[in-house]
Amino acid sequence: MATRRDEESGHSTDVPRERAIVVGVNLPDAWLGGKGGLADLPELAQLADTAGADVVGRIEQTRPKPESATFLGSGKLEELKELVAATEATLVVFDNDLSPAQGRNLEKFLDVNVLDRTEIILDIFAKHASSRQSRLQVELAQLNYLLPRLTRLWTHLERQAGGIGTRGPGETQLETDRQLLGRRIAVLRGELKDIESTRRTQTASRDEVFKATLVGYTNAGKSTLMNGITQAGVYVKDQLFATLDATTRRVEIDERRRFLLTDTVGFIRKLPHHLVESFKATLQEVREADLLVHVVDASAEDPEHQIASVDKVLRELAPKVRSKETPIPFDKPTLMVFNKIDLVDAELFANRFSRLYPDALFVSGVDPAGGLTVRDAILDRRLGGEMIRTVRLPLTKLAALSSFHRTQSVLDQQFDGEWCRATLRLSEIELNRLLSREGAELIVD
Repeated sequence: MATRRDEESGHSTDVPRERAIVVGVNLPDAWLGGKGGLADLPELAQLADTAGADVVGRIEQTRPKPESATFLGSGKLEELKELVAATEATLVVFDNDLSPAQGRNLEKFLDVNVLDRTEIILDIFAKHASSRQSRLQVELAQLNYLLPRLTRLWTHLERQAGGIGTRGPGETQLETDRQLLGRRIAVLRGELKDIESTRRTQTASRDEVFKATLVGYTNAGKSTLMNGITQAGVYVKDQLFATLDATTRRVEIDERRRFLLTDTVGFIRKLPHHLVESFKATLQEVREADLLVHVVDASAEDPEHQIASVDKVLRELAPKVRSKETPIPFDKPTLMVFNKIDLVDAELFANRFSRLYPDALFVSGVDPAGGLTVRDAILDRRLGGEMIRTVRLPLTKLAALSSFHRTQSVLDQQFDGEWCRATLRLSEIELNRLLSREGAELIVD
């Protein structure tokens, strides 16, 4: 899609933005196995804007089920066509996912490009993917989405009554394209598997460090908080899916007050299943985290809707038990952070949500104090799990206690021949490291 400005130079380009009409159909929640629900045209308008289109009109309809051929009923379809003509729209975007036939029929009737929710999100992901892994993931999602829709690209070879000569070439080319796509999909999956294997090797050393992961709805301000906490310089822009790649930085106050903080891709309602692969890196960070920092946009029209959407996505994308194909219960210690509190009545908002989330933080990511508040809360959680244990370790391993001495965490120390008996204030991670790597023995009195 065309963009209004060149993102690197900030100068206007000569490529005009498209003029889009957003369309949503409200369906019963139970439709098609739970794929129904209310349309969200404000969010769809944000998606269109992020992709590079100006929204010039909106159409919404409530139906018990979609019209099989065009998704919309005939009356709304005529209204949409009139709106396209009146606004000189060049694009129509549906909040619902369309079948290949529905998309083809709509484009014929409206005489403009028609995209559905998945296509617009894929377009945004393609534009914002920067790392090799994210580019491969987006390409894989695009090809998986395109595969059953190849016939939409071959309308010039449609069968006609007595259309001798059209059937063979069209079907031959379609089969060739399917084979090519299938081979490319296999290659992409292999490359992503290699990247994931390499990533696991590179991050194996993180196992000893407390890990906090930022999660939340897209555009909730996670990257702004990341920069405030770590000075990481993560790309920040007021748009959906501004960043796609997980970014990890070390936060260190002293040798023991330290943690790893990861910024992940934002979630969104009705996550297209073709993009599940693109969230694998994020999900891996979530699984490995000792603490989830759930960032919520306090200025959003419905913050509780965002919270519910993020929780739903986390559960939907959780690993499944092969035997029963049921989600494994998702349960991680979570710190709720309501961001952008500077954009609302802070006292009124805090009074409302502190009752629901008594341990939540209410901060502004653009205020340096906001990042420090979240940082200190993470450290409190990291140190809150400390315990007092007595260990015995060889004198040759005394260096392992140096960081505990420097942070006044050695409560007692006695020597007996070639051994040292030390009572320490420490975390479970630190205790396990002493036992497994330093030859320490746990003493139970």
